[in-house]
Amino acid sequence: MAKQTNVRLNDDVRAAAEERAARRGLSLQGYVADLIEADVNQSRAAFMAGAAAFLAGYTDTFEAELGEDRYPGLPAGLEQAAPKDAA
Repeated sequence: MAKQTNVRLNDDVRAAAEERAARRGLSLQGYVADLIEADVNQSRAAFMAGAAAFLAGYTDTFEAELGEDRYPGLPAGLEQAAPKDAA
């Protein structure tokens, strides 16, 4: 469900934003919503990439500390079919 949010812009910024929105065939509201969504998604992607790099860098340490049971609770034998980096 979409929620409405109000944003205050000074006249110069609003005029520039309206111009850019028009060039993209968007309303000002659509343009602002697209900018916010892109920023949120970019931040999430950066976080996920950082988390993946961290986990990859410490895989050996985690295995030494916690053992090889990558799939706790999985019936015996099924772990053979799961990719090593699926966790």
